[in-house]
Amino acid sequence: MKLSARNLLQGRVVSVVKGQTTAHVGIDIGNGVIVTSAVTNEAVDNLGLHEGDEAYAVIKASDVMVGK
Repeated sequence: MKLSARNLLQGRVVSVVKGQTTAHVGIDIGNGVIVTSAVTNEAVDNLGLHEGDEAYAVIKASDVMVGK
């Protein structure tokens, strides 16, 4: 897999919660840090995502917001 995104966080899928059209996928990237992504149910099915699978959180954003 070749991507232009430089933020690839490898981890293990800890949750897949499907809604009507969108699923929330939690990926444990270590040290108790879980990255959660909202993707389509179709993407979950196409990728064959299940709890326990190894996966990557791929982050490509033009803006990163910080709040306090």
